[in-house]
Amino acid sequence: MIEQTVEELTPLVGTRPACRALGAAPATIYRRRRPPEALSRRPRPVPARALSMAEREAVLAELYCERFVDCSPAQVWATLLDEGRYLASERTFYRLLAGDHGGVRERRAQLTHPAYAKPELLAERPNELWSWDISKLKGPAKWTCFHLYVILDVFSRYVVGWTVQHRENAQLAKALIGQAVKQQRIERDRLTIHADRGTAMRSKPVAFLLADLGVLRTHNRPYTSTDNPYSEAHFKTLKYRPEFPERFHDIEQARAFCRNFFDWYNHSHRHSGIGLMTPAAVHHGQAKALHAERQRVL
Repeated sequence: MIEQTVEELTPLVGTRPACRALGAAPATIYRRRRPPEALSRRPRPVPARALSMAEREAVLAELYCERFVDCSPAQVWATLLDEGRYLASERTFYRLLAGDHGGVRERRAQLTHPAYAKPELLAERPNELWSWDISKLKGPAKWTCFHLYVILDVFSRYVVGWTVQHRENAQLAKALIGQAVKQQRIERDRLTIHADRGTAMRSKPVAFLLADLGVLRTHNRPYTSTDNPYSEAHFKTLKYRPEFPERFHDIEQARAFCRNFFDWYNHSHRHSGIGLMTPAAVHHGQAKALHAERQRVL
């Protein structure tokens, strides 16, 4: 009714004065005057820099190839970039997967965990802060397992020491830590080692060894297992690998698997926490040169 009155007053006083007098919205009146075809949304124009169909297919072919089928788009992008190939931006990789029948999802089988607030451990250079923990690997029969000891450099995510043993033992932990400190040539009062509050972590042999070596030790808060996030995330990377077996038939099989895994992890895995570099590259001071080479390729 108001719109009709506005149309009757428009020839006499104009549209906007009529709208002000009747309390109507001018935009509504103008919109109703448009023909129906003008109200339909225009299709979005294709940007001039959009990928061609052949370029899109090339990106999807890499993402779904056997080599990268279990890798995230960020891992694929960084690997191709280090090989001197630039197909598209990292964001475009994700966008193409999202448009390809919902391909953007976790490519590994995941457990659902609640969100936890994790502590921050500061490291500004390699061999300044280590994190170590022990994880169980299922043995050949139910209720049997092997124990995997891993020492991780927090700054570079480089595994500086590991071993697989039949049991969790303070003397074994002491020997592993001593060997890693010797191999990395750690000076006194330069290193901090963080761990949870397990029996081996709080044992006297380990404490005496660290005191003799001049290494500071820290532990989780009581009943807070996620205070050691770097080691926990590392074990998840290990156990969610596609080739990780349901059980290990013997300790030699477990050691052989870990030997191959840690070689891949240190020298081939592009870690998202260190700029998609390999841990070995960051640990041995090659990250700056790799960044410069990536910029040259880009």
